[in-house]
Amino acid sequence: MKWPWQTLREAGIIGMNERNGRYIAHYNPRRLYPLVDDKLRTKQLAIEAGIAVPELYHRIAIEHDIHDGLAAKLAAHESFVVKPAKGAGGDGIIVIKGRLGEDFLRSSGARMNFADLAHHMSNILSGAFSLGGLPDQAMIEYCVEFDPVFAAVSFQGVPDIRTVVFRGIPVAAMLRLPTRASDGKANLHQGAVGVGINLLDGHTLQGVMNSAPVSHHPDTLQALAGFVVPQWDKVLRLAAQCYDLARLGYLGVDIVLDRDKGPLVLELNARPGLAIQMANGRGLRPMLEKIAAMTSLPESASDRVALALELYPEARDPTSAKA
Repeated sequence: MKWPWQTLREAGIIGMNERNGRYIAHYNPRRLYPLVDDKLRTKQLAIEAGIAVPELYHRIAIEHDIHDGLAAKLAAHESFVVKPAKGAGGDGIIVIKGRLGEDFLRSSGARMNFADLAHHMSNILSGAFSLGGLPDQAMIEYCVEFDPVFAAVSFQGVPDIRTVVFRGIPVAAMLRLPTRASDGKANLHQGAVGVGINLLDGHTLQGVMNSAPVSHHPDTLQALAGFVVPQWDKVLRLAAQCYDLARLGYLGVDIVLDRDKGPLVLELNARPGLAIQMANGRGLRPMLEKIAAMTSLPESASDRVALALELYPEARDPTSAKA
């Protein structure tokens, strides 16, 4: 009889303890965490490096910033996103997609007035959504208009692409699709769908939702496998470039595809989750171990992407590319 842990190990699946001990603790110095845990700092690093990010409209640092003419300033924007600078997992994010009179319309269609929005930003400042509950800042930024290729497989919110990058080399990617259950957010722990992506050409594979396999989007009923993510080569290169921003060896990079602006880096994550393995139907261990054993790696992001494609299993077994 084969024990479940033996089956998972043979499939190359890594668990949380292995991820934390062998990769995060070893390759992610704690002193560098603030560079990615604070989205304002991440955004500034990306801008300095010439990497495209959603435009920051306003930074709310203290209560006075909320009541000092912010309502009039927001009148200039039909849509925008409010998020905590030090939040995690999508908590505290509000997406405003339009107006109805003096009210704001959220991506779910729910209405809220400025007093509601001000109260939410006060909660952000108090640390209600931040890591460790520490005082935080609120960001108000450009609301991405997602590429129409995702219209049939996404519900209300903006899909994003999560790529795990190890020592600067992309090792796995998945498309995260908002659902009704996730309130239009692309976060798996809130009910979004994760869809594996073939690194070689960007075509989608299988899906996972709430840790269970799915073949169709629960709201749009569209098949998840078989379509191609636009500008895939640029997405991979951007993900590899993000390693150079913070030098974290084990990194999650979230990228959105804007209809007009193209790929934009949304945020970086020093502790990316492991559901990406289920979405891709394969474990991370084979590629991670090969890269960990390398004594030297390419300097440029483009060369690191080329190495990723050489190491990717389908590069050696083309017959499984559509699996």
